[in-house]
Amino acid sequence: MKRRDFVRTAVTGALAAGALAGCGEQSVSSTGQSTASRKQQRFNWKIATTWPPNFPIFHDGVARFAAEVGKMSGERLNIQVFAGGELIPPLQTFDAVSQGQIEMGHGAAYYWAGKVPAGQFFTAVPFGMNAQGMNAWLYSGGGIDLWHEIYKPYGLVAFPMGNTGVQMGGWFRKEINSLADLKGLKMRIPGLGGKVMAKAGVNPVLMAGGEIYTALERGTIDATEWVGPFHDLRLGLYRAAKHYYYPGWHEPGPTLELSINRKAWASLPEDLQLIVQNAAMASNLWMLSEFEAKNLEALHTLKDKHHVDIREFPAEVIQQLHSLTLEVLKEEAARDDTFARVWQAYQSFQQSNDAWGQISEQAYARARQG
Repeated sequence: MKRRDFVRTAVTGALAAGALAGCGEQSVSSTGQSTASRKQQRFNWKIATTWPPNFPIFHDGVARFAAEVGKMSGERLNIQVFAGGELIPPLQTFDAVSQGQIEMGHGAAYYWAGKVPAGQFFTAVPFGMNAQGMNAWLYSGGGIDLWHEIYKPYGLVAFPMGNTGVQMGGWFRKEINSLADLKGLKMRIPGLGGKVMAKAGVNPVLMAGGEIYTALERGTIDATEWVGPFHDLRLGLYRAAKHYYYPGWHEPGPTLELSINRKAWASLPEDLQLIVQNAAMASNLWMLSEFEAKNLEALHTLKDKHHVDIREFPAEVIQQLHSLTLEVLKEEAARDDTFARVWQAYQSFQQSNDAWGQISEQAYARARQG
């Protein structure tokens, strides 16, 4: 082959290879966009929460999440954060995200129990799993897949994004010495815990966090659960009720949720989806860590400075509430097949988790006590 023919052949081959490589880089996605163009696309999203403005840990965690997504994505996904009531009423974020008014919401799945009864398992179950157990179930026990399945008819996907750890049992304007003392009380308590309290004779009330103090102070409600010492101190609940009970039997490890409109989620390139998932996981860990670090100091302030009566629920009351919880779960399962299926999955994992806990966490706790 002459040198001129060789060069022509080499150049032609190189151009052909380059063209094929270019075709690979510009491969078309199922949405009709090339991979390269999707990776250059920028998204401006909104997230609305159920929390009051500047609410420590809760709102901070969402703001932290949005900032980290922006940085990790090179500002390709910018998320503007709105507190409860600034854009969407606090307890209407589920509908707003489902209908596509906004792309994201942050709250707790048991707030929408009237729409998705089975969703309550993804927040908290009375006498259920703590934060460690919930994370194990959701991330490694199939819980997130089940969550996505039951949210699909509503056009949503969801991920864990926050956990308060074991909460306190609540604030009461009078002492609780027996189950009879609960009868007739009006108490702010959501989710399955509210249904259990209803069986005990309580009138459960659902209201946003920003309304609780005023309702308790004015006697609109007689009792309330909120979160734990750090947030209860900040909300000033000690000024409206002096009896502060533990443990938080109704919310042993409440998981907070990041909800995302399913169509908006599908519009994100895979790398941005991974950034969102990992930022949510980081916020999940950060929020729980903040609660664990700050609650004890706040509890001491409530006791020593504000002279709050901090006491454990009587054993008899706890035993009766546990029995009522089983009644509620069975009744709810009988009414709703999806609830029954999720409860079965939850219960199966909890039994395994508890069995391991007996020879791990619980055994270690006994060993530390000598």
